[in-house]
Amino acid sequence: MFRDLSFRYKIPLRATLLVLITAFMLTAAIVTREYEQMRSDIFDNAESLGQVLARTLITPIQHDDLWRAFEIINIPAQSASPSSLAADLLMVVDDQQRVVVSSRPLEHPVSTPLSELGAIYAALADEIGRVGLYASQSVELSESGFFHLLMPIVSDGVSLGVLVIEYPKSIYKPRFYSIVSRAVVVTLLVLAILLPLSWYWGRRMAEPLVQLSDCMGMIGERIPDTTECRLYQSRDEIGQAGEQLRRMLHALGEKQALEQQIIASERLAAIGRITAGIAHEINNPLGGMLNTISTWKRHGQPEHLAEKTLPLLERGLLQIKETVAALLVEARVQSHPLTDADLQDIHTLLQPHIHNKRLHMHWEGSLQRAVALPSTQVRQVLMNLLLNAVQAADEGSGVLCTTELKDGCLLIRVENRGEPIPAEKQAQLFEPFVSGNPQGHGLGLWVTYQLVQQMRGDIYVNSLPSGETVFMVCIPIGEQEK
Repeated sequence: MFRDLSFRYKIPLRATLLVLITAFMLTAAIVTREYEQMRSDIFDNAESLGQVLARTLITPIQHDDLWRAFEIINIPAQSASPSSLAADLLMVVDDQQRVVVSSRPLEHPVSTPLSELGAIYAALADEIGRVGLYASQSVELSESGFFHLLMPIVSDGVSLGVLVIEYPKSIYKPRFYSIVSRAVVVTLLVLAILLPLSWYWGRRMAEPLVQLSDCMGMIGERIPDTTECRLYQSRDEIGQAGEQLRRMLHALGEKQALEQQIIASERLAAIGRITAGIAHEINNPLGGMLNTISTWKRHGQPEHLAEKTLPLLERGLLQIKETVAALLVEARVQSHPLTDADLQDIHTLLQPHIHNKRLHMHWEGSLQRAVALPSTQVRQVLMNLLLNAVQAADEGSGVLCTTELKDGCLLIRVENRGEPIPAEKQAQLFEPFVSGNPQGHGLGLWVTYQLVQQMRGDIYVNSLPSGETVFMVCIPIGEQEK
């Protein structure tokens, strides 16, 4: 679902997520560093205190002055405030791991083995046994709520015992909470500043892409003018893409204008070719009519001659009327729905070309009702295909044209027998200046293809080595009605 979002939202969201991740990572790093620094401060403080007390305790221990030793270790515990880094317990054990003196004498009686004071102190006894009596060591037991500092008491290289300083882990909490609260406040302030900025700059970064996408989305049924697209202008990649799109729109506009000119030119050329044949077709009945009138004048007006002459004049006039009526549709400004009469007009217009090549015309199918298709474009498509078929057909052969309504489409099939179209040329047959007929100029089929595409239809060609060439056109009626 996130992949389908517009870049106007996707980029700001990603920038926001990056800011949040960065802020939380920095906050976690700062809190961790402060925690480690606080822990280090506590151990440094404990070690400094331990070194001072260890030197101070040498004389009382040597003289077995337990009271003096008790006073020395009891002073730090009594003078520390609850909020300071105060030790919770100070205790001296001898080389046999027995209590010599403790700041809590009731809990830790003198001469009591350390291992008998509980599991925590038993673990400390094991640690003292492991490191020896001459090395300082900080011990933090996971199962305990305390950490301990073991500081050896040594005089002239002789171990007098070990000073145990105990700190509660809860000593971390006030300072840790203070550090976290400050870090959270700072993080929220930073986010309050960065999030609106990241959203604003994210939208600014996405805007050129959105403009480019909107402009490209207009390219479909029509080619938008460059003034309709508010494209980002710069020398970066998006600006270069926008410039290329402008050039493409300009080239497409020129191509569309050229296509319209070629279609108009081809239509006029087709009408010119048809007019030449129609002129011949009109001249024939006119010549017969003029001969009839001449005979009428020469021989007078006998009744039996009038009976023969008037039908000849009537047939000639009717033939001229049908021919002219077929031509009138080309002059119409707007196309009316396609009717069967439009198809019959094409049949009439083709007759001179059929007769000139002594071909047989097989016309199958008729429209029982008006069809919601532009008659001028359909007539142009049918006329171009039939003229090509007549021109490419072998003399004396036939041309087949069938039309039918099937599955919401107007199906047109034009078939002729003549020189086959090579297979390698069939794939390029609907390109401009590519002709399947050596006498053609290569624009008729291209214009036909453009007209069929404008009506959202399809056109196919199949030319067999035996000489049969078939053009199939399928024009959807529903698409035109929309």
